[in-house]
Amino acid sequence: MSKPSWPTNLPVLPLRHTMLFPAMILPLFLSEANEKAVLAEAEKTGRYIFLATCCGEDSTCGRGGPGEPSWKGALGCVALILKTTLLEDGRIKILVQGIAKARVLSVMASSSGLMVRLEPLVETDMPLDASLLPLLSRVRQMGLKLFTLRGMHAADAEAVLHGIASAGRLADFLAMNLHLDPHECCRLMGLVDPSERLRAVAEALGEELQKAEVQQEIESEAETALRRRQRERYLREQLKAIRRELGEWDENKEEWVYREKIRAAGMSPEAFQVAMRELDRLLMMQSDSAEASLVRTYLDWLIEMPWRRTTEDRLDLAEAAKVLDADHHDMETIKEHILDFLGACSLKGSLKGSILCLVGPPGVGKTSLGRSIAKAMGRRFVRLSLGGVRDEAEIRGHRRTYLGALPGRIIQGLRYAGTKNPVFMLDEIDKIGSDARGDPAAALLEVLDPEQNKAFSDHYLNVAFDLSQVLFIATANSLEHVPPALVDRMEVLTLTGYTDREKLVIAKSYLLPRQLEEHGLQPEDLALSDSTLMALVRRYTRESGVRQLERAIGTLCRKAARHRAEGGRAPFRVFVKNLERLLGPPLKDLSSQQFPSIPGVALALAWTPHGGEVLRIEAAVMTGKGAVVLTGHLGTIMKESAQAALSFIRTRAGRWGLPSDFHEKMDVHIHVPAGAVPKDGPSAGMALCAALVSALLQKPLGKPCAMTGEISLLGDVLPVGGFREKALAAARSGLRLVFVPQGNMDDVAQLPAYVTRAVNFIPSSHMDQVLEHLFGADKGAACA
Repeated sequence: MSKPSWPTNLPVLPLRHTMLFPAMILPLFLSEANEKAVLAEAEKTGRYIFLATCCGEDSTCGRGGPGEPSWKGALGCVALILKTTLLEDGRIKILVQGIAKARVLSVMASSSGLMVRLEPLVETDMPLDASLLPLLSRVRQMGLKLFTLRGMHAADAEAVLHGIASAGRLADFLAMNLHLDPHECCRLMGLVDPSERLRAVAEALGEELQKAEVQQEIESEAETALRRRQRERYLREQLKAIRRELGEWDENKEEWVYREKIRAAGMSPEAFQVAMRELDRLLMMQSDSAEASLVRTYLDWLIEMPWRRTTEDRLDLAEAAKVLDADHHDMETIKEHILDFLGACSLKGSLKGSILCLVGPPGVGKTSLGRSIAKAMGRRFVRLSLGGVRDEAEIRGHRRTYLGALPGRIIQGLRYAGTKNPVFMLDEIDKIGSDARGDPAAALLEVLDPEQNKAFSDHYLNVAFDLSQVLFIATANSLEHVPPALVDRMEVLTLTGYTDREKLVIAKSYLLPRQLEEHGLQPEDLALSDSTLMALVRRYTRESGVRQLERAIGTLCRKAARHRAEGGRAPFRVFVKNLERLLGPPLKDLSSQQFPSIPGVALALAWTPHGGEVLRIEAAVMTGKGAVVLTGHLGTIMKESAQAALSFIRTRAGRWGLPSDFHEKMDVHIHVPAGAVPKDGPSAGMALCAALVSALLQKPLGKPCAMTGEISLLGDVLPVGGFREKALAAARSGLRLVFVPQGNMDDVAQLPAYVTRAVNFIPSSHMDQVLEHLFGADKGAACA
């Protein structure tokens, strides 16, 4: 190896963040005393200096110290100081050019700093072969693209890159311009094979190029968005200037309009302060910003709320009675309750503590009764269906921190009504659900509590609103699924089902005229006699309400409309004999199918949210070991009733000629048909006991009859609820005999006279009375 043209003993100037390669020129700024001392030492060596970033074999990179382990083996570049300039701030600027790569052999102490002994780092001398040309071309193209992305002119970058013919020189040039980590620069400098170094630089160049492309894409998108916003703002300013010249624009108009609306809204002091504070925030925002739009929406809600707007109550009881009679047939008890309520309101002058809950089967007129109350009082009517509501925010609203936030449906209903004292109907309150988003029923506690709703706070408005003047009317099919705390806040009025005669009157007076009007028919276009309507009621609509009946009448009206549209003569007559052709086959006769004259069958009357029903109960006994099987999707209460009935029969085995150990030799199976329908309730004990006794004695009950009532373990018959619906179900099914608890005879007295004439209600205080009536006083034959 030939002796280098530069001194082998040179002072060291550590580089912090960069690396110098041969033939490259780099400006450096010296400010510290030791750096200036190194520069003075370089003057003695012919202005040669050793620049290094990496430290040696046993240490990390850095400025290094005077000890040998810090610099031994370190790689760097021997540089020639081309120019030295003293700056005004005391620093020295030097311009250095790389001469050759070198490695530190040893470290020598010097009075002026650090001196090292160097050896040249000689590269492998190899000719440029044809296999390296594609790599050179690809690296030049990548370098050209990188320099172009960095803002360099393409022609200048191409001239620089194509001016470097050597693979090693091109690798060094690109490595210095890639801003690589000092460790990576040292690794590249240590590769003496130019082709290997060029491949390593190509890999690093590809990564840097990807970063530059992503950065350029981000900057381009940001610049495009900025230009678009600037253009939109410029156009808006131009539009304002044009409208200002035309006299259509006033910069203070929005502020003035909102201030006037806020003052005229009649808000509470708290709401007024909040509104003015939000308006001040709005005036400080850009008018076209997203946050300004949210503030405007909030101010609009505050302004449009009926803070003081009310309607004058019309509490004329005679007029209210006329409205209720015109809209609803019968319901005398319910009408009396409502008139009493309105009378108390007229004297008290307020509705505090008055929240009604109408409970009854579907189709009995709960919602229409609420409309009639609003009509009678001269108030606006708002209906909110709560069926399936599971999110508490539906009641209380969303907080304004959420995107797309809105007030709850209570506040929305009041804004729709436009007054603070409407009749607000909460429909289907028993259909509310709950999940992870909260419990809407619990949120209703504040709405329906007279002590709390005078300062109801919606999460969106976040200011108190007075609900004490709102007349809330809730509806439900059953209170079973309504929380007791919610029921405690309401006055419950129970609506019962209709009898066949009541349905006939309702159909003639209300349903038929309404359906004729909805189908564009005149009264003379459809002829329906009373006998036809009664057949329609009894054979096609066996229900507690009149919803199915109205649908059937609607079907007949459509038949009449088609008849008229086809050019037929009026009226379109419907007779009993052609109902089946028009409406299809009628419902089956329940009385004949549910009560065959065979042992082990009894009928029970059950209450459901949809009205009364007749349940058939079957019992069978067979030789076995005393097992009791209960089927038919029975609930816990009915299963316990069956066990109690069996225990009572065992205590009366001798009375009915049964062996005392019959339960040990027989298996008992109790079944209630329609097994897919859940059944439960405390009113089937009598029927279960009668069916078991009939099966054990192998004697049928005789003529069709039904029973309702629970029995105790000693045989006492206990009163039950839902009696009217059960009695009407028995009448609809054609049953003429019904055994009822003695405690329910007061309910029998409230039934219509024609129901009590058609059905014989036999009071019973003990199960022995029922069994003697069914099977006679003599003892039955014992089972084999």
